[in-house]
Amino acid sequence: MEDPQVSHILTQIHSGELLMVNNLHRGGIILIKTFYAEFAGPGAAFGGIFDQDCQQIITVGDLSIITPQSSQDRVKAYNIRQQWVRLLHQLTSQESSLARSRMLLTHLEHYFSAEIVAQLPDEILSLLIGVFPHTIRQVR
Repeated sequence: MEDPQVSHILTQIHSGELLMVNNLHRGGIILIKTFYAEFAGPGAAFGGIFDQDCQQIITVGDLSIITPQSSQDRVKAYNIRQQWVRLLHQLTSQESSLARSRMLLTHLEHYFSAEIVAQLPDEILSLLIGVFPHTIRQVR
């Protein structure tokens, strides 16, 4: 059975609503697209025109969603989202899939906890950095 919060967030994303991960909570959201996934951590924007192709989401940690109230809030949230994109890009530039997987798990455990990261499916984490799910399992 699908979580009502997840259904509501997906509806908001598909309607083009711009949202933001509340930076006062230790939460984030994995946006699953057709062939890859993106991560929006604390303070990051998501939704709007950029994520309407999102097919599924996975919530991470203590997720709290807010709507940016001003243009300054939106710009700051977009910049934070870009920082998360850059981090994942840096991880994917590692030649070794084992190194990419290890670095991803380490970074996520830094922001959340090992217990929370352990609950995330290998298949979803693999979509974030372009490795096979068994590579994530091997590193765990």
